[in-house]
Amino acid sequence: MQKNQFIALLYGWIAVFGIILLSSFILALILNFTAFERPGLEWATLIIGLLALFSGGIIAGIKGKAKGWMIGGTIGLGFSLIIFLIQYLGYQQGFSLEQSLYHLAYLGAALLGGIIGVNLVGASND
Repeated sequence: MQKNQFIALLYGWIAVFGIILLSSFILALILNFTAFERPGLEWATLIIGLLALFSGGIIAGIKGKAKGWMIGGTIGLGFSLIIFLIQYLGYQQGFSLEQSLYHLAYLGAALLGGIIGVNLVGASND
C-alpha cells in the first residue's frame, strides 16, 4: 500500500467516525428533549451509518485518486472490524444476522463512495 492510499484511508476513517460521533451527539439531544421513539431511532442510525460510510468512502476516494473500490472496501471493513472488536471485547457478543446484514450494507456504501470519489477526481482532471 502506498503512502498516499494510507493517508486517504486515515482521512476516510476520521470522516466516518467524526460524522458518527457528531450525529450520536445530536441524536442524544433529540432523544433527551423530544418524544422521539425507539423504532425511529433504529432507522435513523442505519441511515446515518450508511451516509457516514458513503461520505468517508468518497473522501478517501478523492484523497487516494486510484483504486476506489479497494480504498472504499478497506474503509468499510475497518469500520466493521472496529465495531466488532468493541462489541466482542467490551460486551462479549458477536454480530447477529441482522447486524451482519447491516455491516454488509455499510461495506457496500463505503465501496460505492470510494468508487465515486475516485471518479470525481478523474472527471475534474480532464
